[in-house]
Amino acid sequence: QVQLVESGGGLVQPGGSLRLSCAASGRTLNIYTMAWWRQAPGKERELVASIGWNGYSRVYADSVKGRFTASRDNAKNTVYLQMNSLKPEDTAVYYCNTYPPGDSWGQGTQVTVSS
Repeated sequence: QVQLVESGGGLVQPGGSLRLSCAASGRTLNIYTMAWWRQAPGKERELVASIGWNGYSRVYADSVKGRFTASRDNAKNTVYLQMNSLKPEDTAVYYCNTYPPGDSWGQGTQVTVSS
């Protein structure tokens, strides 16, 4: 069973940037579409971005389009999310998973955008 470990979150001021990483073990990811989700307090988990197995076919939620970029390094079994021009409404716990998602989720990484 694949294990996913997200990292790179933190506290950042509005307009700042963060780069999230998602490292997988237990299964190679290079045949899967991968995706990033986020869950804000009191809200349901929402899909933020997805990226095809070969790094193409990237799809973004309207709320992050033009600001976030998903990428992957299949040799490292790792997926990334570059987040620029962050806004307070981006505050959430961010998770990665396959798309569609498997049953196993990582612990996520907290992103807080605040001045």
